[in-house]
Amino acid sequence: MRLDELLDELQARIDAARGTRDRVHSLLEAVVSVGRELDLDQVLRRIVEAAALLVDAQYGALGVIGPDGRLLSQFLTVGLTDEEVAKIGARPVGHGILGELIRHPEPLRLSDLGAHPASYGFPAHHPPMRTFLGVPIRARDEVFGNLYLTDKRDGREFDAEDESVIATLSVAAGVAIDNARLYEASQRQQRWLRANTEITGNLLSGSPRLEVLELIARRAKEITGSALADVSVPVEGTDDLVVELALGGDGNSRRGLVIPVEGTLSGAAYASGGPVTTAALATDDRYGAGPRRFDGLGPAVAVALGNGAKDSRGVLLLARHEGDGVFSEAELEPLLAFAGQAALAMELAERRRDAEQLALLEDRDRIARDLHDLAIQRLFATGMTLQSAARFVQHEGAAERVERAVGDLDETIKIIRSTIFGLRVREENNGPSLRARVARAVGEAATTLGFPPRLSMEGLLDTDVPAQIADHVMACLTEMLSNAARHAQATRVEVVLQATPGEVVLTVTDNGRGLPADGRRSGLRNLEERARSAGGTLETERPAEGGTRLVWRAPLDADRTG
Repeated sequence: MRLDELLDELQARIDAARGTRDRVHSLLEAVVSVGRELDLDQVLRRIVEAAALLVDAQYGALGVIGPDGRLLSQFLTVGLTDEEVAKIGARPVGHGILGELIRHPEPLRLSDLGAHPASYGFPAHHPPMRTFLGVPIRARDEVFGNLYLTDKRDGREFDAEDESVIATLSVAAGVAIDNARLYEASQRQQRWLRANTEITGNLLSGSPRLEVLELIARRAKEITGSALADVSVPVEGTDDLVVELALGGDGNSRRGLVIPVEGTLSGAAYASGGPVTTAALATDDRYGAGPRRFDGLGPAVAVALGNGAKDSRGVLLLARHEGDGVFSEAELEPLLAFAGQAALAMELAERRRDAEQLALLEDRDRIARDLHDLAIQRLFATGMTLQSAARFVQHEGAAERVERAVGDLDETIKIIRSTIFGLRVREENNGPSLRARVARAVGEAATTLGFPPRLSMEGLLDTDVPAQIADHVMACLTEMLSNAARHAQATRVEVVLQATPGEVVLTVTDNGRGLPADGRRSGLRNLEERARSAGGTLETERPAEGGTRLVWRAPLDADRTG
């Protein structure tokens, strides 16, 4: 009997030694497997899979602690199917037992999860869990995240040996995570450098502003692994931004959207002049204003394009899918440099447009000189000749026709002189001409509307329309185009500006959904007040094909304006 007992004890020790050897072998394999990867997401996935396998846990998870040090920014699971994850809903953020390990980063073993004072309970459709083992993962003396393991498959509790194995794995995991982050940072830096070189080349080659902006947004989206990238610019005369460029997701539905500065992530970055981040763009109550457009999106960052709030020319917004990692400080630094390049692209485009405008004005001066020196002199000489010849015409009807022709020539000379005066209007002395101001406003409205409006101008707008009336026209035009962008949901807008001998008439027609049932909009009151102050009227019409037609008119007699 004693011999049998000794043999049984020996066999038990042999089995224990074999088990320990096998477990050490599995641990070494896990360490090698984890250290083999350089992609951070793959490293994290291998760590949680190896941990669950080493202690025979039915469920495993790895939570990455966010920049605030209090909540989880990423949560990877093992043992749950995609259907189960979808039914559970939103991922954990660090409450209950998960938060206990964040607040006290030390190994934690529990025989009953529900009995712990920090237990938070489970959401609906979550599988029941009882036993628990949690171990923090440190990378360079920084707690990167935590390993969470529940329910051994054999029904037993986690023991000290399990804790020791997972603690050993967490050390190797910390080294692997640090290596992966260093590799990721070096790769990202190389990509930023290549992108900077590409963008600089485009800037120096004179590429159009929108093309350079699209390149900046596209490269930023690719390098940061974002799901979407939007560039928004300010709407002149308002406290709103308009999405000028939209990449990723349903870009067509976002492009042209007018969003408020107050209550939006892009608006916060525009107002502050610096980067603004959020861990959950779709559900962050601070940035929920404006049209709904961010469903399914999580971490996001908005970076102002320019130097400070006063010089901001717009905002670059990048957003990732829910469950992806938040934007780190290491990612924000090159983003700020990119934003500076975007601001440079916009400034260069403006300088190029100013140079083109200067060339246009010089060309107008040349045309005006040619009209004055050549056309008017020849017309005047022809008129004098006809007037002299009229005395020798005996036929009464013929003489009358010659006199009428002389009168027509005088009127033509007056028109040409008015045209010359309009061509010689200088922005630096008298401000931009009404025609130039209207053309620029309509061109800029294409960004807000999402398409270019049609424009038609008739009459002596630059010579017959007084400056005060011209200011009214511009304010009303801006208001009408803004209303069409905000409310009309139109796909076509037509602008017609006419100057007759007695009045100026501005007509804006769209094919949108028309005026509300009561026929009123808050913006129309401003138009009516301006019409009354100028001695004119505002008419609202509904064309036969649908939409809205606004007709604003004002007399050109200065005595009737106020």
